[in-house]
Parts: sequence; C-alpha cells; structure tokens
Amino acid sequence: MAGADSRSTEDVRRDIAAERDELAGAVEDLRTGITRAADLRGKLPLIAASALGAGFVLAGGVGATVRFVAGRARR
Repeated sequence: MAGADSRSTEDVRRDIAAERDELAGAVEDLRTGITRAADLRGKLPLIAASALGAGFVLAGGVGATVRFVAGRARR
C-alpha cells in the first residue's frame, strides 16, 4: 500500500498547508458574514420605523387621524 501513492512527504505537507490556508480564509469569510448579519446598528432605523408604524396602525391611528382631519374640515 505504501507504493500506491507516489507523492513525497513534502508534497503531502505542502497540500496540507494549502488546505489549512484555504480553510482559514473560508472561516474568516464566514465570521465576517455573520458579523454583518448580526449587526443591528445598521438595521435599527428600519426596525424602529417599522415598530412605530405598526404601533400607530394597531392603536387605531389611521382611523383617528382621518376622523380628526375630517372633523376639522367640517368646521
């Protein structure tokens, strides 16, 4: 079985080092992607605006605003 692979020990070590470098780069890319996805500071204005809009609608803000504007128009 030892004669089946014609690569030298140095070739195997070089391949392992190359794979290690490639894996390290992939891990770094993954960490960067996770950090960007989990960064809420960039998404905070959108989240706050959505919460404000949902709260306004759920509290009857649209109907109250229409009634308020319509009441002023009649006066």
